[in-house]
Amino acid sequence: METQIKKLDAKALDMNVIAEAGRVLREGGLVAFPTETVYGLGGDALNPASSEKIYAAKGRPSDNPLIVHIAREEDVYRIAAKVPKEAKGLMEAFWPGPLTLIFPKTDLVPGKTTGGLATVAVRMPSDKVAQALIQAAGGFVAAPSANASGRPSTTTAAHVAEDLDGRIEMILDGGQAVIGLESTIVDVSEGKPVILRPGAITKAMMEAVIGPLDVDAAVIAADSGVKPKAPGMKYRHYAPRAQLTIVEGETEAVIAAVNRLTAEAEAAGKQVGIIATDETAGRYKKGLVKSLGARSCEEEISRHLFEVLRSFDETDADYIYSESFETAAIGQAVMNRLLKAAGYRVIEV
Repeated sequence: METQIKKLDAKALDMNVIAEAGRVLREGGLVAFPTETVYGLGGDALNPASSEKIYAAKGRPSDNPLIVHIAREEDVYRIAAKVPKEAKGLMEAFWPGPLTLIFPKTDLVPGKTTGGLATVAVRMPSDKVAQALIQAAGGFVAAPSANASGRPSTTTAAHVAEDLDGRIEMILDGGQAVIGLESTIVDVSEGKPVILRPGAITKAMMEAVIGPLDVDAAVIAADSGVKPKAPGMKYRHYAPRAQLTIVEGETEAVIAAVNRLTAEAEAAGKQVGIIATDETAGRYKKGLVKSLGARSCEEEISRHLFEVLRSFDETDADYIYSESFETAAIGQAVMNRLLKAAGYRVIEV
């Protein structure tokens, strides 16, 4: 299969390209497209054969549910059997945007799309290319991140092509994703809302709208063996090819430990990558050092995380050591992705 790559400007959309991509989706094909979070791999959410193609193209386990993307808020009522008041409050405050909500599903949504679950994950992205494509495709587009399963998510069309060229019909190139981390996921399907995956819409932001939320243990702990209710809860995600380890502790202790570990690895003939910040990058004496940006700018850190993880795959790195990035706001989302990428391999110093 030849994968077409079509460049689009969100400020002046080429509606002919959008119409062509919409036709591909309506006919059962797959189109990768930009969102404000990461690139998504889209298929017709109401066509079970399309969902099967998504799983096959990604090499994704079929019990890992897909997120259904919509472009009109009213469409949620066609696929969600119940929309509680807390969900309405979150939709009003954060849609369109990087927030996914999980509802009991209607029969309109096939089980192939939801990983066999009786619930459906729904998001309304703010990206203009995504919105136009969803409407051209009929209103319901299932779209996990547009990467090979287990690899870092994609934030540019070039990343998508690295993983999926020849496996899908089309890639819409809308430039670099602004946020760089997948959406926040909140389960509103039963009782008190529960955060299943952190993202740019933080716990504090949501609690200011609807009151207290719980956080699923899988957000900060190793994955359990239970059937996942949302993407990213069960399987290894975001991993570069080199073995990644997070080093946690006070800044001076972390720098000293990483320098020591790097020297030991290089003495054994191994190549080492280091994930740092602008403030610390110059203090690592050996290894291939890459900065995520200024620690004071959380948005910069999140935007560059997957890009940096992927960049190490273009090197000979055997090991990667990363600083920790836990902070009050989006830092929890960054650490959630890093922990999964590292297989929860952490050194405390």
